[in-house]
Amino acid sequence: MIRFTNDYGEGCHPSILQAMTATNTEGNPGYGMDEHAEHARTLIRQAIGRPDADVHFLVGGTQTNTTAIAAFLRPFEAVISAESGHICVHETGAIEASGHKCIACPAVDGKLTPQAVQAACNAHSTEHMVRPRMVYISQTTEIGTFYTLAELEALRQVCDQNGLYLYLDGARLGCGLAAGDAELEDLGRLCDAFYIGGTKNGALFGEALVILNPVLKPDFRYHIKQRGGMLAKGWLLGIQFEQLFQNGLYLALASHANALALELKAGLTALGVPFLCDSETNQQFPILPDEVVKALESKFGFEVNCKPDPEHTCIRLVTSWATPEENVLALLAALKKLL
Repeated sequence: MIRFTNDYGEGCHPSILQAMTATNTEGNPGYGMDEHAEHARTLIRQAIGRPDADVHFLVGGTQTNTTAIAAFLRPFEAVISAESGHICVHETGAIEASGHKCIACPAVDGKLTPQAVQAACNAHSTEHMVRPRMVYISQTTEIGTFYTLAELEALRQVCDQNGLYLYLDGARLGCGLAAGDAELEDLGRLCDAFYIGGTKNGALFGEALVILNPVLKPDFRYHIKQRGGMLAKGWLLGIQFEQLFQNGLYLALASHANALALELKAGLTALGVPFLCDSETNQQFPILPDEVVKALESKFGFEVNCKPDPEHTCIRLVTSWATPEENVLALLAALKKLL
């Protein structure tokens, strides 16, 4: 089976595995208070150009989003998101379970606009409603698109006009950085908080939450502990981000995933296959005849996204840091015979 199901189906980059093996019996302090975690924090602060940033390591994306949003918002405050945003769709109501409403807004190509943010603020204007306090965006989005630097700056402006925090979910941040014009330094000046995804970009597990707004920093470790996110063997997270943020590895892994996805996209386009959206990153959403999708299932792994019409199915194909080019060529060869 050749799998394009997700970008976390492999373990981790070999250098991470080697580093974890080499440090296996060091006997590190727990709970992220070790030298590896501190070095990783230093590397991340240097990468974003913010020596004042607080950096916390958590295990997964849902845990990071839930812990951060619950900590940053007062009980009556809400978070604005694109209707396709991860917190609205794929986190089992975790944000609402923490007591905070997700205000879902229509979004073209998965991206929240300043106009949508302003409309949400205008619609929640009295104490009889929740008060919008945060804008949540994903970079890349759930359908593989990404926010340009100009779009991020426009969102920052509308946040400032309405007293909102800007929070960025970076589960696939590497692919967004590799494809777009917004860099880590830009996130360091535009966001109140964001996280750097490791799970979907070569780490065995783990995300690095970066808190920039001083108002949001105090006592955050208490929130992590209370919500069960403080890993006793925290050095395992530190070691991984130590490796990812040395020698350009983080961007190199994402660039590989993007490059193979674009090779796949070019091949599908040459075969006349339409797409749900124009993605320049490692998630591609081709629309294929149902019989073709059925024929692919015996040899290729993928997820079904939607049914645009009764005869066609949109599938999701995902490449990763570890996807070999042979897998892309095999899928294209199979499709060439079927179409």
